[in-house]
Parts: sequence; structure tokens; C-alpha cells
Amino acid sequence: MSGLFGNGTDVFNNFRDKEGRFKSELSRDIRGLMSLYEASQLSIRGEDILDQAADFSSQLLSRWATNLDHHQARLVRNALTHPYHKSLASFMERNFHYDYKGQNGWVNNLQELAKMDLTVVQSMHQKEVLNVSQWWKDTGLANELKLVRNQPLKWYMWSVAALTDPRFSEERVEFTKPISFIYIIDDIFDVYGSLEELTLFTDAVNRWELTAVEQLPDYMKVCFKALYDVTNEIAYKIYKKHGRNPIDSLRRTWASLCDAFLVEAKWFASGHLPKAEEYLENGIISSGMHIFTVYMFFLLGGCFTEESVNLVDEHAGITSSIATIFRLWDDLGSAKDEDQDGYDGSYVECYLKDHKGFSVENAREEVIRMISDAWKRLNKECLSPNPFSATFRKGSLNIARMVPLMYSYDDNHNLPLLEEYMKAMLYDSSS
Repeated sequence: MSGLFGNGTDVFNNFRDKEGRFKSELSRDIRGLMSLYEASQLSIRGEDILDQAADFSSQLLSRWATNLDHHQARLVRNALTHPYHKSLASFMERNFHYDYKGQNGWVNNLQELAKMDLTVVQSMHQKEVLNVSQWWKDTGLANELKLVRNQPLKWYMWSVAALTDPRFSEERVEFTKPISFIYIIDDIFDVYGSLEELTLFTDAVNRWELTAVEQLPDYMKVCFKALYDVTNEIAYKIYKKHGRNPIDSLRRTWASLCDAFLVEAKWFASGHLPKAEEYLENGIISSGMHIFTVYMFFLLGGCFTEESVNLVDEHAGITSSIATIFRLWDDLGSAKDEDQDGYDGSYVECYLKDHKGFSVENAREEVIRMISDAWKRLNKECLSPNPFSATFRKGSLNIARMVPLMYSYDDNHNLPLLEEYMKAMLYDSSS
């Protein structure tokens, strides 16, 4: 916050005693502790007082949660598990309605308005789902590639989370298409292709020519042609609407993604376990988050300066922070994707190789710390002045906020948070 507001964190000194510790009387104010914890989530690097606020408030709230009634304990657990800044507003809205239902008149009135709004939004999303499903069916990829994930609804939820403005209906449908290809191509590299085939496929994507697929097996030809056609169609739509043809930027992101996938395929084929730093450097690219940010940037339009285009073309800044959060959350997962075979390593495994004598729990704690640090970088990048539009920055934050829903597997290899979000956004009218 200091990047935005000068010495904005100085206000927290009012809550500390002469020794620099947070005042003991704060420990009895549950609402105050929750607010302190929420505020600490907007920290950037170097704001030690906010780190101390997070530790102080989270420790006390965790203790309080075991001694409160069910309703208050739920409020505390939700604050710790889903802080507002790191959670989707539409996901938190549902918790708000549940937690404060019937408490006073203005809340009830707000809920009635929210229900009416939800009905309109759900109707719009349902139409978009039909469009995405029809597009996916028309590609024929589900029939051609039997082993790849067939999850158009799940892929579409990324778009719903990122682009929340009702005006972006067409953009949500278009945004889902490249997202789907990230999953499809990931499965081709993890499950389908031999190393020789994957090398040829990567070369074809780098050349970006239909004639480059002649030596590929049929399933790869079908995939590349579909990717080529969809990418060029989206580029043309962006050109018609916003006056700039982004095809060079779009195809370069696919080349980078496949290059990174191929690196991982070679590691696996040779039995090589890279150093953690090397793994993460490549994993930031293989996460596919650069596809997300580049396509979202051009689909939204309105901010095509030389500086902004150059920045979004790089695997740095906002993209790098989101990708780090994504990759590490993915690797933290206690279960792999319920519909995915294959194996592509994890940061935890690489970290344990680099740090002999460390436990899995030590490695997981380090990953959690790194996710927190990536959020600090993302906060600074999105909340400080930059050449990107407010809509793009909000979408970038929302992509990061969506990650836990996509990777919080339960013991049955299901995604209960994602399922809850799907229900809320598509058909569940309860509040």
C-alpha cells in the first residue's frame, strides 16, 4: 500500500505499544482482529508491519475459532481461509448472504436486490455456456482425443471469474477457447505424445504454418489446425473491434508454452529432476498464465500503447506473479486432477532434492511463503500506477483469486469450492 499512498502503513503504528508489539487489548476484539487480518492481505514487499499484523491476527483468530459459537466460528474461519482481497467477490457474496441473513432490514433489502441481479446474470451465463459447449462440440477434439480432459464448463469458469462485467459476454466466450487449448495441449504432452512427436509438434507451433504438420500423427494435426484456426479467428475479431491485429503476440505465447512443455517432457523422459529454481522458472511459463493475460489484454482492448503491449508480451510483472501463484498452488495440491493421467513433477519434490533432511511439511511451508510473496508482488503491480486498464488489472487479480478454487481437492479428488462456485454462478438461487 505504501506504493500507492506514501507511508500508508504508518496508521498501523496506532495499534502497537511502546515496544512495537500489537496492543494486548486487541486480542479481545474479534471483529477488529478480522479487519486487521483482512487489511494485511494488501501488503507489498517491505511492509513488515503488515506481515506482523497478519501473524498476530491469524494466530489469535485461530485460537478464538475453537471457543466461539458455530456462527462466529464460521465467520472467523471464512476470514482466515477466504480473505476478501484474495477471494472472488461473487464467491464471497454468497458467504455474506449466509452469514448475515435476517440480521437487519438493510441486509434483507440488499439480498432481495442481489437475488434479482443474480437471476439476470445466471441467465446470461447459461447462454454463454451453451455457446461454449457448441463450440467445443464443433471442434471435434473430444472425439479425436479420447484421453484429454473434456471439461468445457470448468474452462469457462475461468472466464466467468476473470471478466465479471456483464458487458463482456462475447469476451468470456472467446476467452474460454484459448484456455481450453492450454488443458488440451498439456494433456497431449503429459499423456499422448512420444518425445519425438512432441518435438515435431513444438516445432510446428513455433513455425505457425499449416504445412508444418505433415510429419505429425493425425491427432496432433487436428489439434494444431484447431489451435491455428481459433487463434486467427480471435485475432481477426480483435482487429475488427479494437483496430489492432495481435496475431504475432498470440502465436508467440503458444510457442513459449509448447517450448516449456517440451522441457518438462524431456526432464521426465530422461528421469531428470531439476533444481527447484530451474523447475519454477520453466513452470511459470508452462502454467499457461501468459496465454491468459495476453488474450485477456487484447480481448478487452482500450489500452494498446507501445509500453503496455511490450509489457504484456513478456513473461514478467503481473503475468509472472499470477503464474507463480498458479504453479505453486497446483503443486501444493494433495491430489492430481481427477481426469488427468501422466506426471509432470512438482516444486515440492524438487525442493526436497535441493534441501536434504527437510520434510515434506518444511517444503510445503516454503511453498506457502512463496505464494504469499507472489501475492505481494501482484498487489504492487496491480495497485500501483501502470499502463494497464483497471479492467485488465481487476481481471488479473481475479485469475489469481480463482486459482485456489481450481486446485483445492478433497479426499475424493473433487473440487468442492469450484463446484460451489459453479452452482452459484449458473443455477443455484439460494442465498
